[in-house]
Amino acid sequence: MLSKKSQYAFRALSYLVGKKNEGPVLISDIASEKKIPVKFLENILLELKKAEILDSKKGKGGGYFLNTDPAKVSLARIIRLVNGPIAMIPCVSLNFHEQCLNCNQEHCGLHDVLIEVRDASLAILEKKTLLDIID
Repeated sequence: MLSKKSQYAFRALSYLVGKKNEGPVLISDIASEKKIPVKFLENILLELKKAEILDSKKGKGGGYFLNTDPAKVSLARIIRLVNGPIAMIPCVSLNFHEQCLNCNQEHCGLHDVLIEVRDASLAILEKKTLLDIID
């Protein structure tokens, strides 16, 4: 399941993509329009800024805005930034791989099936971009 944090990130980003040519957007406007708690949203936007997907401007006329072409930001990238692994179990993750406790990957049917699930999900999430989630 997509975490609440990821859902909020996608809501905020879809709003910012829609406002791309209107300049910086206040956090309070995003929170109000997309029904996201302000404190939670502040943390999400800071993470996206740190990853250089967003930037911000202080002072009058300030707020957050896209720093990257939305057509070049995959949904997989956002999920990994905000939520971590896309894979359902750690032993099949490409970027966050960890050996599962008491598991033999060479003879684990679950491991083999979830690799297929991961690959199918990534085939979609790597291809889809922020432009695909505009409301």
